[in-house]
Amino acid sequence: MEFIEYPDSDIMMITLANQIAGELRQALTGGERASLAVPGGTTPGPVFDSLCAADLDWGRVDVMLTDERWVPEGNPRSNTRLVKSRLLTGRAHDARYIPLYAETPEPEESLDALSQGIAASLPLTVCLLGMGEDMHTASLFPGADRLAEGLSGSDILLPMRAPGAPEVRMTLTANVLNGALHRHILIIGAGKRDAYERARLLTAEHAPVAAVLRGATIHWAEK
Repeated sequence: MEFIEYPDSDIMMITLANQIAGELRQALTGGERASLAVPGGTTPGPVFDSLCAADLDWGRVDVMLTDERWVPEGNPRSNTRLVKSRLLTGRAHDARYIPLYAETPEPEESLDALSQGIAASLPLTVCLLGMGEDMHTASLFPGADRLAEGLSGSDILLPMRAPGAPEVRMTLTANVLNGALHRHILIIGAGKRDAYERARLLTAEHAPVAAVLRGATIHWAEK
């Protein structure tokens, strides 16, 4: 685990975008395809704004979310909507997007098909994660109904229902996240720095992000 502190978030976002581009470029030099998993939410948006302009053979890159709310793409809370508008644009428009959502009432009905779609892109080349002040990452939330499976099972994807999460989620499991060749965790602010320090001392049952810290690079700026 490596912790990198930046003087401000602008520098952090540009530096991280360049690092991810370099890791994808290296993978494409030695292989047919590369894969990138990214979080939703507002924090990674500036990384996407820089990364989408990277000079890569994006047609050979598979992009997916680390987790998705079970809502249609037209919903303002859709992570897919964010990724398509801020990452899969510019040069990155040619990347292949692999969804974590399908138009079925419940995620369990689409679990097998979505998992099969992801399997061909594993192991991930690069995985970018966020973290909440409750120490969740992806949709591995403290108190979630299938957290134990998400932390230690062999599944690729799992539906997740958690206190405080208004929608059902679909999430990559810790097994998949930890299988990435390069893993980055992006956090901003004193609150999340404190949460990270607490997570280092707790079990993954209470701090799910602890399950993916080993071998990861933590990128932090205060603001």
